[in-house]
Amino acid sequence: MNPDKPEAVNMAGMADSFFQSHGIRTVFLQNGSHDVNGTDLILTFGGDGTFLIGARTAMEHDIPLMGINLGTVGFLTEEEPGHLAECLTSILNGQYNIEERFLLCVTTRRNNESYYALNDAVITRGRFARLIRVECLVNGEKFGIFTADGMIAATPTGSTGYSLSAGGPIVQPGMDCIVLTPVCAHSLQKCPCIVSGSSQISMQLLTDRQQTAELQIDGMDRGRLEAGDSVIITGSERKIRLLRIHPFHFFTLLQSKLIEWGSGH
Repeated sequence: MNPDKPEAVNMAGMADSFFQSHGIRTVFLQNGSHDVNGTDLILTFGGDGTFLIGARTAMEHDIPLMGINLGTVGFLTEEEPGHLAECLTSILNGQYNIEERFLLCVTTRRNNESYYALNDAVITRGRFARLIRVECLVNGEKFGIFTADGMIAATPTGSTGYSLSAGGPIVQPGMDCIVLTPVCAHSLQKCPCIVSGSSQISMQLLTDRQQTAELQIDGMDRGRLEAGDSVIITGSERKIRLLRIHPFHFFTLLQSKLIEWGSGH
């Protein structure tokens, strides 16, 4: 849950009391506990940012995930707060479906560390004022050299996030593909590209200038990149499992979430 939101704390407490009353053990991960052995479901209470925090544990341990939306947009979250009691009862009675989503596997060449991404992997100039130069290869073939604020590799799930804000296309969930989107490219070469989910993508911070960048996975800083460093991005064989109480209508969700968000209401 998001501990900075009293409503999130309250609703998490309500869910805890409900499950405890039915003899079901609960663990609050934000309290520093990472013992998820035997866990059947992860629930998040907050917006999409809170959902992505829960997704890290869900991806690592292959645990189904569901979010209760207390944020502004709530594109990833499944249920609204007013449906909490109905939602918990449906979970208890096994009245739900499991939807699988495509993930990225992101590996840094410098230290050979790997991460899963539900939304996106981003090489960004971050707090540095200067644009960065990134060479992007797809299966060893040059896609381009980009002088830009950054480069995004997004999943279909992440296509409605940062990639969309940077001018990338919306991709229907369920597809196995990767969206490559430059961020504020300083040239006319700024068109995004959709490639197969089986592609191997290399993004290298070029050595033709002194530069540094940051690697962000699902909005979380994963370290600094130096000139010459590269990141390898592929589709993962692992999927994340999202628990659905109601049928998922993607285009209806687009209308209700993105248009409402854009109007400021």
